[in-house]
Amino acid sequence: MRTVRVGLGDRGYDILIENGLLEAIGADLKQRAIAKRYVVVADSHVAELVSGRLMASLTAAGVSAELITFPQGEASKHLATVAELASRLAQMGLDRKDALIALGGGVTGDITGFLAAIYMRGIPFVQIPTTLLAQVDSSVGGKTGVDIPEGKNLIGAFYQPRCVYIDSNVLMSLPSAELLNGLAEVIKYGVIYDAEFFRYLVEQREAILARDITVLEEVIARCCEIKAAVVAADEREADLRRILNFGHTLGHAVEAASNYAMAHGLAVGLGMVAACGLAVGKGIFAQEQADAVCQLIADYGLSVKIPAEFSPQQIKSFLKTDKKTVGGRPFFVLPTEIGKVVVTDAVSEELIDTVLGARPKAKG
Repeated sequence: MRTVRVGLGDRGYDILIENGLLEAIGADLKQRAIAKRYVVVADSHVAELVSGRLMASLTAAGVSAELITFPQGEASKHLATVAELASRLAQMGLDRKDALIALGGGVTGDITGFLAAIYMRGIPFVQIPTTLLAQVDSSVGGKTGVDIPEGKNLIGAFYQPRCVYIDSNVLMSLPSAELLNGLAEVIKYGVIYDAEFFRYLVEQREAILARDITVLEEVIARCCEIKAAVVAADEREADLRRILNFGHTLGHAVEAASNYAMAHGLAVGLGMVAACGLAVGKGIFAQEQADAVCQLIADYGLSVKIPAEFSPQQIKSFLKTDKKTVGGRPFFVLPTEIGKVVVTDAVSEELIDTVLGARPKAKG
């Protein structure tokens, strides 16, 4: 088993990574004694596919647990869902000695974490991410929240889980589109923090796409190590943690322009391509390295072209309500070389227009 520690003092926690871990979670939770009773929160699809194995593990270990569900999809990530789930917890008699378990992808983790943060002013919760995107990114770091019509994740809280359990085996049955959705976030870590990891992603592309379990666990562990280091240094995104938003400024805007029909990871991939274009336009990033990033994104099967139906004006309209916009100026994470980035608001509207209208180069 691989263990990555998120070092936040008495709020620190372990990320456990192992093939087949789902069946061992009950015994581990029993030993950790986080709560006397648990409620597992899952969307309707994940509940049907995975919850039986988890509930069996909890029952076998003598852990008291019940399952509640909500409709699958980003459309459920709003305050009404949180209110409905909170009412169900109250009806079940859940109290401050109890805890929640988020079983699912990023939407479930965000909803459950936010619910845990506000129910009775805070109860413990545990993350069991079942998608690659959630395993390498959204389940770690304590960001929780929901969407409103004006923008993504505009209502939320920083609230850390007590533990994160990552079973790499669940990725074997993940739809190909969901695997790609997570790979955009994986590539992000190489660009912002670790050039050697970027090269590893180039070299191991075939193995990753073939879902080689050993390689996937290495990828997941490295992503978690990077995020844990960044979060430990800057939990509430005052400084260093902002680098994790690489590709997210314009990515979130494209995602919002699609009315959230576009998957988050695919939008982030487009945002990373755009960020590379902005960095080249500002003269801080070599075109050769920008081409390498765009090529890797394309080689993994992700799009590098923003759909023509989204105009620059439409995309820019969503930048105004993005959390990374301060005083009306959006902040961008821009690479200076593969493995290093800067955060800046010194990006002209003309350059944004140019990049949004451009067509990046990628072979194949």
